[in-house]
Amino acid sequence: MKKTLLLYCLALSFGLSAQTKVVLTDSGYTFIRNGQPYYAKGLGGEVNFDKMVEIGANSLRTWGVENAQAILDEAHKRGLTVMLGMWLQHERHGFDYDNKEKVKAQLEYFKTVVDRYKNHPAILLWGIGNELDLNYSNTNVWYAVQDIAKYIHETDPMHPTSTVTAGLDSMEVQLISARCPDIDVYCVNTYGDIGNVPSKIGKFGWNGPYMITEWGPNGHWESPQTNWGVSIEQSSTEKSQSYAERFAKYIQPNSGQCIGSYAFLWGAKQEYTETWYGLFSKDNLPTEPIDALQMAFTGKAPLNPAPSIRQCLIDGKNAFQSVTIKAGDFYKANVQVELPDSLKNANATYIWRIMEESTDKKSGGDVEEAATEIGGLIKGKSNKPLISFRAPDREGNYRLFVTVLHNNKVAYANVPFKVTPRLPGDKPSRMIQLKTVDMSSFDN
Repeated sequence: MKKTLLLYCLALSFGLSAQTKVVLTDSGYTFIRNGQPYYAKGLGGEVNFDKMVEIGANSLRTWGVENAQAILDEAHKRGLTVMLGMWLQHERHGFDYDNKEKVKAQLEYFKTVVDRYKNHPAILLWGIGNELDLNYSNTNVWYAVQDIAKYIHETDPMHPTSTVTAGLDSMEVQLISARCPDIDVYCVNTYGDIGNVPSKIGKFGWNGPYMITEWGPNGHWESPQTNWGVSIEQSSTEKSQSYAERFAKYIQPNSGQCIGSYAFLWGAKQEYTETWYGLFSKDNLPTEPIDALQMAFTGKAPLNPAPSIRQCLIDGKNAFQSVTIKAGDFYKANVQVELPDSLKNANATYIWRIMEESTDKKSGGDVEEAATEIGGLIKGKSNKPLISFRAPDREGNYRLFVTVLHNNKVAYANVPFKVTPRLPGDKPSRMIQLKTVDMSSFDN
């Protein structure tokens, strides 16, 4: 105790680290940071720091220590804290946790990481590994996590430790509880199943503090599928509702044990589709769900809200109707958009694209190649809520994407569709005459 107090006083005297503790109070667990209660309203990502502050976030999460110094410095300038992640190797990538030499080398490396960054004033807590339980069989990985956590407690009494699992499973809760006594905070990445975490984590054996360290839309693995087995993505409007409801129902009300969260993903990436998880477009424009996060974090709606999408249809059918079309034929598609009341008469920009269904689908957020765009299929002026397009000539699985840009914010949706080949007896391909379509139902 005397050593810990001495280190704390020395750190403060030199203007270095900020102390974070996890304590149990009459109202439950909480972070105490520099003597004050601290609730993490966080985002998972390492970009757009000013926008984080603008929407009311106070913390960010990283998954590794690449560019850690710059990230920590930029966060500190803006009053943001950091859950600094340590990217431990995964069994699914070939790492063997029975190989003592490799495990020791990994430990020694992360000792140097702890020594280098432990006094940075932006650090809130350490994140030791991410989803090490995903597709694994060797539970010795938790001993490796414990070794790092133990070293942190020995050398950095200023910051708590955590580890992150893929969802919540009783076996992992029991293993971490038994094998990782130096883990202070249990962290869960969860999406559509988030509602089960508050009720189950205690039943599974963890009665201490926890955090939700990835959350947001429905995961692609838990979403409805078309008849040919591809997952149906929520529109940006549906995702906004998910963010709002999940924070209000499952995160904030459980703050006595859930001491914070990190919404996923503060950035853009290809994972199943190019839009599934990113809170920004690939062009780094803020998307509609960010408005929901701003409301969750601040209790105030943004002054310049994003557009919303009511529905997106191909020939009158939505994604849940497993749209199948004929190669080479012409079809119509439309998106119904709602603009903020004060901007009803303003113009929005519509961007339509046809993409092949991605075939490079992986697990755990591993890097995927972008899907291929098929050009030349959308006819006439495409900056409209209603378009005509020609089906690709090659049979297979595709998606029609629409992006609606207004007030420098983005709403989006996509409809997966299957192209079937033309048969010898098929009628000639048909051309859609857009001028015959009643546009009154597609008002903004």
